[in-house]
Amino acid sequence: MALAAGTGSGPLAEECFGWAVRYAAYDERADRGVELPRERWVPVRRDTVFDLASLTKLCTTMVALRAVERGLIALDGRVAGYAPECTAAAEHGITVRQLLTHTSGLIPELPLYEEDGRERALARLAAEPPATPPGTARRYSDLNFLLLQRVVERSAGQPLDRLVQETVTGPLGMADTRFNPPASWLPRIAATEDQRRPWGKLDRGMLRGVVHDENAWALGGVAGHAGLFSTAGDLAVLCRALLAGGRPVLSAESTELMLTAPGLGFEVDQPWFMGELAGRGAAGHTGFTGTSLVVDRARGAYLVLLATTVHPRRRPGDSAPRAAAATALARALD
Repeated sequence: MALAAGTGSGPLAEECFGWAVRYAAYDERADRGVELPRERWVPVRRDTVFDLASLTKLCTTMVALRAVERGLIALDGRVAGYAPECTAAAEHGITVRQLLTHTSGLIPELPLYEEDGRERALARLAAEPPATPPGTARRYSDLNFLLLQRVVERSAGQPLDRLVQETVTGPLGMADTRFNPPASWLPRIAATEDQRRPWGKLDRGMLRGVVHDENAWALGGVAGHAGLFSTAGDLAVLCRALLAGGRPVLSAESTELMLTAPGLGFEVDQPWFMGELAGRGAAGHTGFTGTSLVVDRARGAYLVLLATTVHPRRRPGDSAPRAAAATALARALD
């Protein structure tokens, strides 16, 4: 695990624990990992690169809000006005704001990885109707950010990976953050899962350097809901920018809207992973692989935790360590 905590003025703690690579496989009969020879274990270091999973949604959100600032899209504009191929969104009048607040009514996910190729997967996504009327209930869904990806790509005329680089990572100097990391990064990338059925959705074996999320992988590794890789240090840079009002990524007005309840893309005041940082407007997110980020503007502080809790295989989620770390930071600051 890599931890980065600090304030707007700089780091308070940057620590590394455990192993980025330890297992060759998972033995389902013994219900334990098959360890690599000890000399092949790789410790977590400050430059270890992790699969961010759903923390990707935060960068997609910033790309979308930058598009709003540029007048390319409107928060209450209809998805179909920017991506007319999204036929179900057109029929039900889903808006950009509903995607960002998870109030579109869409179900949490679809098995897009079952489709024969990217275009068929996107066609299935475009045709998926909401399960409840848009705007009536909140249901967290990866599909919201896959549709948001279509909106920003169509409106800007560029793919999401380029938009993230031009909008977020480039201006902030986040050189260790990108989709589809190159082979040269592999020695410092943390492994994720021995991904096989029945615990996984595909049979891909031990994953390292390729996205863990099955749908993101099926879409070529670049997806609005998952696919980014990064380091704790890079995400700390992002957190400090948000604490400073969002520049140079977003205006102060957009940042305020994004981080204020109910939040756009960000979750607000969620003690289940924010511990005692929650309660005064803290905003953040988690990722399935074991990642989390919290920005607490009331205290002027941030906390980044990057781990691979799916190595060597996924287990039921446990956010108690996230909440405990956040509580420890809150108490230290208070």
